[in-house]
Amino acid sequence: MINNSFVNPLEQMKTLQKTLTRFMMMYKFALHEVETKIEILQEEFQLLHDYNPIEHTKSRIKSPESIMKKLYRKGGATSLEDIKRNIQDIAGIRITCSFISDIYRISDMLRAQKDLNILSVKDYIKDPKPNGYKSLHLLVEVPVFMSDGEELVCVEIQIRTIAMDFWASLEHKIFYKYNESVPDRLLEDLKNAADTAYELDLKMEQLQQEMEEIKHAHQAEAAEEFQLLIDNKKFNIPENLLKLLSGGE
Repeated sequence: MINNSFVNPLEQMKTLQKTLTRFMMMYKFALHEVETKIEILQEEFQLLHDYNPIEHTKSRIKSPESIMKKLYRKGGATSLEDIKRNIQDIAGIRITCSFISDIYRISDMLRAQKDLNILSVKDYIKDPKPNGYKSLHLLVEVPVFMSDGEELVCVEIQIRTIAMDFWASLEHKIFYKYNESVPDRLLEDLKNAADTAYELDLKMEQLQQEMEEIKHAHQAEAAEEFQLLIDNKKFNIPENLLKLLSGGE
């Protein structure tokens, strides 16, 4: 007689592997959705505003090992649903900007997108962490359509300036080197460095605003303004179309 209660260990392992793969793929697809939105914003700004507030982006998905380490710190979990509910930064993307004003401009545009559900906003620029860390964090929920149904997946978006990103990278390296036991003297120096970086951001913001004022004051119409540039191809705009757009006869 065959024992129906017997479970083939190999088949069980395959099932678990598929379940975990699907779980990780949800975050990959959610991250791709957010990356696509950011790419669209980048191209729109480049073509319509002649200025791109986004310097570069970097995305990552936590490895299963990193997820488990964070779970242990948070007290554990009993299912993948627990993991999904308790660890909301499995998928993350960092947007680096030139100026502080760019951070809030990009944040406003992302928050206005109807298919992104904003779960939380943490402004560490207006209210920095005690160690000096500054950044704007958005936690968004993205709909992902899998073959067996819709999943709502969290993605953390960090938006910061180049100076803030440089400081955060340096701080992370120092903590890694000292295994998170950093001498008090270095902690104080790191905090001072964060303040100095912020002063630089404020100065660059002021310079940028002054340059914009000069640009608008001396801007003259050029022939290129009457051309379309799409995918690096230039298209002349017919005079009749210009009249149509301007409401002329």
